[in-house]
Amino acid sequence: MSVRFDNNIVVRIQQATDIVEVVSEHLSLDRKGKEFVGLCPFHADHKPSMYVNPAKQIFKCFACGAGGDVFKFVQLREGLTFPQAIERLAERAGIQLAPRPRARQADAAAGDPAQIARVNAWASKFWQKQLFDEQTGADARKYVASRQIGEDTAGEWDVGFAAESWDNLLKAARAKGIGDKLLIDSGLAVLREQGGLYDKFRNRLMFPIFDVTGRVIAFGGRTLGDDPAKYMNSPATALFDKSNSLYGLDKSRHSIVADGTAVVVEGYTDVIIAHQAGCTNVVAALGTSFTQGHARVLKRYAKRIVLVFDNDVAGMEAANRALEVCLAQRIDIKLTFVSKGNDPCDFILSEGAEAFKRLIADSVDVMEYKWQRLQAGLSASDTLADRRRITEEYLRTVATAVAAGRRDAVAEGLIGTKLSRIIGLSEQETRRQLERYARSMSRTRTLAVRNQKVVNVAGSGGKDTESQREILEVLLNEPKLFANVTGRIKTEHFDVGVYREIAEALFSAISENPTASLAEVLARIASAEGGNLVVELEANGVRKGNYARRLGDAMAVIENRRAAAETEELKRRLNDDDTDALRRVSEMLQEGAGASEAPD
Repeated sequence: MSVRFDNNIVVRIQQATDIVEVVSEHLSLDRKGKEFVGLCPFHADHKPSMYVNPAKQIFKCFACGAGGDVFKFVQLREGLTFPQAIERLAERAGIQLAPRPRARQADAAAGDPAQIARVNAWASKFWQKQLFDEQTGADARKYVASRQIGEDTAGEWDVGFAAESWDNLLKAARAKGIGDKLLIDSGLAVLREQGGLYDKFRNRLMFPIFDVTGRVIAFGGRTLGDDPAKYMNSPATALFDKSNSLYGLDKSRHSIVADGTAVVVEGYTDVIIAHQAGCTNVVAALGTSFTQGHARVLKRYAKRIVLVFDNDVAGMEAANRALEVCLAQRIDIKLTFVSKGNDPCDFILSEGAEAFKRLIADSVDVMEYKWQRLQAGLSASDTLADRRRITEEYLRTVATAVAAGRRDAVAEGLIGTKLSRIIGLSEQETRRQLERYARSMSRTRTLAVRNQKVVNVAGSGGKDTESQREILEVLLNEPKLFANVTGRIKTEHFDVGVYREIAEALFSAISENPTASLAEVLARIASAEGGNLVVELEANGVRKGNYARRLGDAMAVIENRRAAAETEELKRRLNDDDTDALRRVSEMLQEGAGASEAPD
């Protein structure tokens, strides 16, 4: 992807940001000599294998290979693009970014995310003023007070109020010069069938939804009237997809990382009241089912997830669906239920924060819950069809757990004689069913959306590819040798995609600064994969040394390959009358023979 910010501002952000401080926001680091070390968050790390080098401003995991600068760490950790990581760290450093170039025409139809974020921020401020307006927001403030949300808390969460009017926001937006199309693209206004617009949110308490970079990406609105739609979210936009967004994650992520646990509830006020009570690792799934996208997002921050549901039929079914999602994503998952008639908000207000923390601490492991559900279901069932359905549901869960590496279920004998006895199948048949479901799970996983991960391209592609690696390894350590490369090796000679990305960044950095540092090169690389590889190549180069000779040998391999390819092309096009081409082939063959006979 192309970098959409001037490199000077990227370097400025990089220099204003200490990688040790940023990484420490996500995991605990201990000093080890001149470096810091901690448990790598990008794989199941039990022995600290991630090193952070404050002098070079890079990180490197010697177990899974993750590495790069502070931008790459944020990209991998928070699942952001390179421009989003730049924005995230610019905001953290207090550096104002210039507006991005206008969206290309192809993107304009769906709306420009940057413009949507700006109009959402404006709408959020507008609705906040409405809430605290003495007359307009009086009834809304009474409702907020009735939910025991403090005024400071409402301000902290930017809670607002959309008045009961068809064009309240619309008029204010037009007065500010905000175009109708942008309001539609943002989901703030709706187009009438007969023409004209009207406000999407009316007579609702408004909850802005932020992403981890601090942008307002959407809104949730709770009706204050008799609208049958109690809660309403923004529609999908170029900025917002509710299946990948979690309410409160912007305020919860540091606590989630520190505690290792993410608590997932269902409603906006559940999250706000939990935070107000000091339980700051709580998020909500925006009133929708817990999805694979939610699980992938939380997996970046949490070692385990506790799902909190209402203790009724709907809550149990929602829990059941969510458990399958988390198991498939290989997440340590537990769940707990609040008492009937309560939601987490009511429970905290009536029982207190400590009782809620005990509820979380006493949450049930997924396999134990499913076992209890199996036993209860079989006890209550009096038909063969029901017993078969309940049994198959449980077997699918066990198969998913086994496929996800949770072999503790097998170790506890759940697919042995105990399981066989209760479901009425032989142990052999039970295992056969599990194997069938496990194969099905395996096929499903191959179709799953891949999360950002470390990609290793080392040692692939033969001698020519290895020579490309050698050139990069040398120049990352001895940029002054770039003078030997100029005019002989170009970026297009790197035919592995990630090598070319690194070569382009490296060559341009050295062209501007003959002593370009590793950090300067990393600041020009957009992909996390490229950042990982740069750190690996630099470390390999240090270990091998002997820079000048290695560079010369690598360039000779590439130049000989080019010469041979050109020769073959000329031979192919040659005919008896093409004397100029014949002479050129002869000269090239002689040059090649002379080069091969040259002493070391």
